[in-house]
Amino acid sequence: MTQQSVEPRTAADDAGDGSRVPAGRSWLDRYFHISRRGSTVAREVRGGITTFMAMAYILLLNPLILSGKDAAGDTLGQKALITATALAAAVTTLLMGFVGKVPLALAAGLSVSGVLSSQVAPNMTWPQAMGMCVMYGVVIMLLVVTGLREMIMNAIPLALKHGITMGIGLFIALIGFYKSGFVHQGKGTPVTLGPAGELAGWPVLLFAGTLLLIFMLQARNVPGAILIGIVSGTVVAAVLNGLGVIDPEQWANGAPELHGAVSMPDFSLLGQVEFGGWEKVGAMTIGMIVFTLVLAGFFDAMATIIGVGTEAELADDKGRMPGLSKALFIDGAGGAIGGVAGGSGQTVFIESATGVGEGARTGLSSVVTGLFFAACLFFTPVTAIVPQEVASAALVVIGAMMLMNARHVDWADRATAIPVFLTVVLMPFTYTITTGVAAGVISYVAIKAAQGKAREIGAFMWGLTVIFLVYFALHPIEGWLGVK
Repeated sequence: MTQQSVEPRTAADDAGDGSRVPAGRSWLDRYFHISRRGSTVAREVRGGITTFMAMAYILLLNPLILSGKDAAGDTLGQKALITATALAAAVTTLLMGFVGKVPLALAAGLSVSGVLSSQVAPNMTWPQAMGMCVMYGVVIMLLVVTGLREMIMNAIPLALKHGITMGIGLFIALIGFYKSGFVHQGKGTPVTLGPAGELAGWPVLLFAGTLLLIFMLQARNVPGAILIGIVSGTVVAAVLNGLGVIDPEQWANGAPELHGAVSMPDFSLLGQVEFGGWEKVGAMTIGMIVFTLVLAGFFDAMATIIGVGTEAELADDKGRMPGLSKALFIDGAGGAIGGVAGGSGQTVFIESATGVGEGARTGLSSVVTGLFFAACLFFTPVTAIVPQEVASAALVVIGAMMLMNARHVDWADRATAIPVFLTVVLMPFTYTITTGVAAGVISYVAIKAAQGKAREIGAFMWGLTVIFLVYFALHPIEGWLGVK
C-alpha cells in the first residue's frame, strides 16, 4: 500500500472566501499563495522589511564573533566577513522564500559562530573550520531526507534542549561582556570588572549605555529595539570621537569613522573551504565538533520554524506546517552555504516573528528580506563603522533572550534541574559548548538510572552517554593506549 503525503489544513486555509481573490490573481499571488493565506502584497513587503530591520544586527555581530585567530594565528578581515555574512543571509533567505514559501529569514547562527570561534578555530585553520560548517550542513540535510530528525528530536529530552539554548545564550553573553571590556581576566581572580576592578574608558561606558537602552526599548515592545540601540550607540560614538572626547586608541577595533558609504563587496572568503588536514585534531574531536554544530543549529531551527509558523497560523492543531520538510532542508543547506561563503552556518532567526507580527504569511516577505541583505553587500563601510563595544551590547541582549527558556524547565524536579544546570553553567565556565552538552546528557542518564527509570532513557541517549564518557576520558585513554 502506497502512503500518500497529505498537506495539513491550517488556520490560514480556513480563513474563508473573504480573505481570497478567486479570480484575476497575479502570478505573484498564485506562486506565493498570498490571498489564500489571507495576506496582501503590501503586508508581505512590510513584513519583509520589518524582519530585516529586526535582524540586521547580525551583519555587525557575526564578524565580531569570528574576529579571533585560528590555530595558524590568522584572522578573517572585517570587510570580507561582513560581505560573507550578507551574501549567505541573502542566498539562504531567498531560497526559503522562493522554495519554502514561508515567512522565515535566515542568517549566521550566533550559536554556530560561537562554536566555530571558541572550539573549532583554535584547533584548525579558518578554511578548515568553514569545511566543518559544510559537513554539519550536509548532516542536517541527510537527517531531514532520511526522516531521522523526528527520532533525534524525540530522543533528547525537551528540558535538555532548553538547557542547551540557555547555555549557548550565557556563553554568547560572556563573549559580549568580554569583548566590550566590561569583563576582564583578573590578576588574582579568573575574571574581574574592567581591567582592575572598575570600568575604564568611554567605550565601555558606551557599551553599558547601549545595553541599557536596548533593554528599555524591549521592555516597551519597540520593534527593532536591537537595531535602534546599535544605531544610537554608533551615532553617539561617532560624535564623541569627532569631538576628540575619546582617545582613538581606546576603541577595541579602531575609531568609528566613516570612509565613504558605498563600496564593492569583498568576496575574498568565498570558496575558502578545506577538507582534511585534521590529523592533529583527531577523529574523536572532529566527530564531537560536527555533533556540537548539529546541536547548535538543528534544534533551535526546529523550534523556531514551528513557533513562527504557528504564530503565522500556518501550523495545524498538531503543530504540522506546510513545507516544514523544505524549510528544515533549506536550514540545513544554510550550514553548507554559509561555510562556502565564509560567513558561518545559517539558521532560521526567531526575529522572523517580527515580520509575521506585521502581517507576513508567505515566502514573499522572505524574498524582500533577502533582497535587503543582498543590497547590504554594497554598504560595507556603513556597517564597519559600528564600534565593537556597541555591537557587544547586542550579544548580551541575545544571550538574555535565549535564557528566557528557563521558564519551560521544571526546576522542582531534580532529574531535570541538575542536568539543565550543568548544561547551562559549564558552557561559559569551560568556554566550550560541547562540555555543557556532554555533562547534561551524562548526568541526565545517570540520575534516571539511579531512580530506576532506565527504560525511559532510550537507546539513543545511552549511545550519546558512551560517546561523551569517552570524550571526557579521552586523555587518560590515549595515555593508556600509548597514543600521543
